[in-house]
Amino acid sequence: MQRPLEPIKTRLDRFNSRDGLERGRSKPIEATWHIFKIIFILSSFPWPYYIKVFVLRLYGARVGLGLVIKPRVNIHFPWKLELGDHVWIGEDSNILNLEMIIIGSHSCISQRVLLCTGNHNFRDPNFSYLNESIIIGSGVWIGAGAIVCPGVSIGDEAVAFAGSVVTSDIAENNLVAGNPAIIRGKRWRDFNYSN
Repeated sequence: MQRPLEPIKTRLDRFNSRDGLERGRSKPIEATWHIFKIIFILSSFPWPYYIKVFVLRLYGARVGLGLVIKPRVNIHFPWKLELGDHVWIGEDSNILNLEMIIIGSHSCISQRVLLCTGNHNFRDPNFSYLNESIIIGSGVWIGAGAIVCPGVSIGDEAVAFAGSVVTSDIAENNLVAGNPAIIRGKRWRDFNYSN
């Protein structure tokens, strides 16, 4: 016997996937991206980096020089991705970029990292999107298995240790760890940032 539904405010049946999400490309382009992604980016086959860079640029990603992108990386919308020079992206990383993600030069995104710009408004009964961009500076290291949440900015030379859940901005040169990630110290004692 089924239990009667209790009165609830959340109504997922009223969710509108077009409310608060600008996909950025037509459905046919998005569909072909998924095919190319499966073959060249999500694949375990060790395709040369230059082929992956070609495919990412073909679909609108801005990619600098020297990208190292390991197998099984999931990039949701390449046209909402900007990578500086000599960026490393580790195995099984998930770049859920419903909004723009910018990663500065010489930054390392370790294996199994989740960069997530997608969110929902939990105060809206229809669970509408509440997405925000992520900006990662230059010389940053995001440790294995870390999660970077929507709207977060990470300053140059900062480090988020493995398994960290980064829910708020990290200032330049800071080391953070934990869930939620908190400051554990400075990376470089002689750090002096100047433009």
